[in-house]
Amino acid sequence: MAEEVNPFDSLQSQIDEAAAHLDVPDDVIERLKHPERVLETNLTVELDDGSLERFTAFRAQFNGDRGPYKGGIRYHPQVSRDEVKALSGWMTYKTAIVDVPLGGGKGGIVVDPADYSTAELERLTRAFAKELRPMIGEDRDIPAPDVNTGQREMNWIKDTYETLENTTEPGVITGKNLASGGSEGRVEATGRSTVIAAREAFDYLDKDLEGATVAVQGYGNAGWIAAKLIDEMGATVVAASDSSGGIYDPDGFDPVAAKEHKNETGSVVGFEGSEEEITNEDVLTMDVDLLIPAALENAIDADLAEQVEADVISEAANGPLTPAADEVLEEKDVFVIPDILANAGGVTVSYFEWVQNRNRFYWSERKVNEELESHIVDGFDALVGTLEEHDLENPRTAAYVVAIQRVADAFEEAGTFP
Repeated sequence: MAEEVNPFDSLQSQIDEAAAHLDVPDDVIERLKHPERVLETNLTVELDDGSLERFTAFRAQFNGDRGPYKGGIRYHPQVSRDEVKALSGWMTYKTAIVDVPLGGGKGGIVVDPADYSTAELERLTRAFAKELRPMIGEDRDIPAPDVNTGQREMNWIKDTYETLENTTEPGVITGKNLASGGSEGRVEATGRSTVIAAREAFDYLDKDLEGATVAVQGYGNAGWIAAKLIDEMGATVVAASDSSGGIYDPDGFDPVAAKEHKNETGSVVGFEGSEEEITNEDVLTMDVDLLIPAALENAIDADLAEQVEADVISEAANGPLTPAADEVLEEKDVFVIPDILANAGGVTVSYFEWVQNRNRFYWSERKVNEELESHIVDGFDALVGTLEEHDLENPRTAAYVVAIQRVADAFEEAGTFP
């Protein structure tokens, strides 16, 4: 099991590493290492049996220099103040590297949704939306789905906000279903950007993606879609895992059939289309051409990084590597496509959804995917251009150099309000 590392400490370490290569004043860097504000609230919800239960919830607004705050809301027992602070920071630099005019935010509720009924989750979500009401809005802060949330929860938040405000404002939240003003291509966006970035990395490294072996750790929305799309590109998915364990077949397996098995049973474990069962750690340390960590943060620490044998890592998850693991992988010459670029498809298409909501004019899936590809490819080109210009070894540092400079420029050009 990977060591527990405070994700907010990881974020600050990444910013410091990049700042050494930037001509940005120390006081500005210090400002860009901390959130502008964090809401912590206690939600009291009536359960189905009539009893009351208290839930702790957070919303961090990290930086709004480049536009309204943007970021998901997750439901998970391990949600913490420092986690949402870190995630809101990563979102700030994620929107900057793909150059969409948004800032960074993140929220979460300390809850295991599997323990509650749909009606209870709806009451919880609407209670949180009521608390968020003064903070959010299409020109202020636009939440979105994250771990254990999806279109359903976003629709509840939209309806609660619009009812209380007595308005119609679909742009208050993204990740909605199509009937509520969602965007084509949003469900696949994070997995799609992960594999587009991987494709660009293979091309940059002069490696052949056709026939490349791939392992995917985490088989939720981002992981399984990445597996499906990379398979369609000609690569071979040989391993996958979820919280219950993993599967492996050296000849590859059908990632869509594996997802169907997970839908039926709750896990990829036991999928008949694979040869053997393995552990999550086996998936992370497998000798493959491409590793896609698509679960939670801190999946790979320094000790586990010593065992990693992948040539390229594309981070579908947020913060899957600890800073110490990053150092080990840099020494091993593993090309890591950082989360702020690899999984930026979600926020990029969320931006497209927000634009469509504002204009009340909706795009085709083809247009969404074309625009997404353009943003991710441009982001990767900026990353490798900076990597070479500054003679850097770590692609993550290069990505942060680009992103921090963009945020710092926006701040300095705006000036400081008294």
